[in-house]
Amino acid sequence: MLNSVAQYFTDVFDLLYPHVCAACSQKLLNGEEVLCFSCEATLPQTGHWNDKQNAMAQRFWGRVELRGAAAFLHFQKGENVQHLLHQLKYRGRKDVGLYLGTIFGQLLKENESIIQEVDLILPVPLHWKKLKQRGYNQCDPFAEGLSRLLNIPWHANAIERRHENISQTKISRFDRYGNVEGIFAVVQPELLKGKHLLLVDDVVTTGATAEACLTAILAIENTTASFASIAVARR
Repeated sequence: MLNSVAQYFTDVFDLLYPHVCAACSQKLLNGEEVLCFSCEATLPQTGHWNDKQNAMAQRFWGRVELRGAAAFLHFQKGENVQHLLHQLKYRGRKDVGLYLGTIFGQLLKENESIIQEVDLILPVPLHWKKLKQRGYNQCDPFAEGLSRLLNIPWHANAIERRHENISQTKISRFDRYGNVEGIFAVVQPELLKGKHLLLVDDVVTTGATAEACLTAILAIENTTASFASIAVARR
């Protein structure tokens, strides 16, 4: 009897507040989590982690020296990846970042990945005003998901965004590099010194923000760096 009552209220709750796929918004079935099986199976993976000279790595050539760089997914406006990132960034769906981090972490773990022997994972930080407004940094859950699968620690406060720059989406590609120049600072250099650091971000367009953050990191003595993102915009 008690089980029947509990199931009744569960069914009513699901009817009023259905668990839906973060990509296509269809109701999730038993065994599905965050994404439906169909959307997860059709995620537009880049395969970057198997190619040291991939398109992501090429964005940094001649700008910053990296041990490896890779995006998990291709980003294109109007498609499911954009919807996923919108859920993560503006709808409080931290579980999206965590879930994608665990999937990507499993791929990095199972394959002969170009990103190996990392000591610490660092998310690209938000400015404190944006952090207060949003309530969390959308890069943190992704970093945590990678951390869980790769058994590598992550740290949210080693780097600081000292200036609140104009949103990169509102200016031209040419202006984006100047917009982020010098906005990051390492506030815990002793934590980074002598380590291989994996910087992570949500989505990359030109790579200007990542480059500015990596420049600050690599100024610390004896550090090396790799970079990973949830998605990268197609050129």
